[in-house]
Amino acid sequence: MRLAQRLGLRHPLIQAPMAGTSTPSLAAAVCEAGALGSVAVGAVDAGTARTMIADLRARTARPFNVNAFVHHRALRDLAAEQAWIAAMAPLFERFGAAPPAALNEIYRSLNDDPDMLAVLVEAAPAVVSFHFGLPTDEAIAALKARGCMLMASATSLAEAEAAVAAGMDAVVAQGFEAGGHRGVFDPEAPDERMPTLDLVRLLSSRLDVPVIAAGGIMDGADIRRALDAGADAAQLGTAFVGCPESAADAGYRAMLARAKGTTLTAAISGRPARCLDNDFVAWARDTDARVPGYPVTYDAGKALIAAAKGAGECGFGAHWAGTQFARARPMPAGELVMLLAQEAGFDA
Repeated sequence: MRLAQRLGLRHPLIQAPMAGTSTPSLAAAVCEAGALGSVAVGAVDAGTARTMIADLRARTARPFNVNAFVHHRALRDLAAEQAWIAAMAPLFERFGAAPPAALNEIYRSLNDDPDMLAVLVEAAPAVVSFHFGLPTDEAIAALKARGCMLMASATSLAEAEAAVAAGMDAVVAQGFEAGGHRGVFDPEAPDERMPTLDLVRLLSSRLDVPVIAAGGIMDGADIRRALDAGADAAQLGTAFVGCPESAADAGYRAMLARAKGTTLTAAISGRPARCLDNDFVAWARDTDARVPGYPVTYDAGKALIAAAKGAGECGFGAHWAGTQFARARPMPAGELVMLLAQEAGFDA
C-alpha cells in the first residue's frame, strides 16, 4: 500500500472531500482513527479555506487532504440563463420567494484564484487533491516544492494518463457509482461511465502511480474488492455523510434514510452530479429548458434550496450520494473507520 506507507496511515482509507458535508471535525476524526481525512475548499474563498485548514490542523497532527476545484470558467449565455431562471420561477413561487434576477459565477477554479493557491502553498497539507481537471504547471511545481503529495480524480484512462503526465502522484479512479459531481475534465464530451472496479482494473494495469478506488464503496467487503482489483486505497464519501461530524443538515439525513434511488443530473449545479432522487431531481426530469454552465446554474440552485429550506421543505437540496447510499451506517466517523478496517481485515 504505497500511499498508506508514504503518509504513515494505519489504513488505506480516504474520506472523500465532499463539498457541503466535509468539515474539519469530520476530517480530524478520520485522521485520528488512522485513515486520511479530507476537507473541500472548492466552494469557499481563500480566507475561509485558511480558517478551515487551521481548524483541522488544531484538531490533529496527522496527515490530511485538502481538495480544490480546477474547472474551466463558465461560457456565459445570458439568454439561456434568463430562460433557466424563468423555468425555475414557479418553484420559487411555491415557496413564496422570487428567483434571482441574474446568475453569478459563484465558485472560482484554483487555476483562476491565486489567493487560494497561496493558502495551499502556505499551509502545505500532506495531500492536495483536484477535481474537474488539473492545476497549472506552476501550481503543481509550487505545491510539490512544499512537499505536498498531489492527486487528481479521473473517470477514464485518458484523464488518468493526463494526470500522471502532469505530475500527479496518485489518481482517484471515480467510478460511475460515485455520489456528487462527476470529475470529468470536459462535461460536454462523452462520458465513458465506467464502473468503479472496471476503471480500477484498467488504470492499475496501465499506470505506475497508486490508484484510489472511489464510487459505490460502503463497507469493508467493498474495500477488499477494490484492493483485490488493483486499488492502492479506497475513498468513501457517501458512507461518511451520516456521521455526526458531517455538515449534512437534518433534511439531507432524512433523505438518505428514505430515498429510493439516485440520479445523475446537471440541473442543480450545471455539471453532471449524482444526487438522491428528490423533488429537485424530479422537476429536472420534466423541464426542457437548457441547463446553463457550471457554476452559474448552481447560483439558482442554491437560491432555490435556501427558499425551500426556509419554508420547511427538505425535498429540494444538493443531496449528493452514491448508488449504494442505502447501505450507509450513521455513526461517529472514528468508529466507522475502525469498523471498515476490521471488516476489510486490516487489523487481522
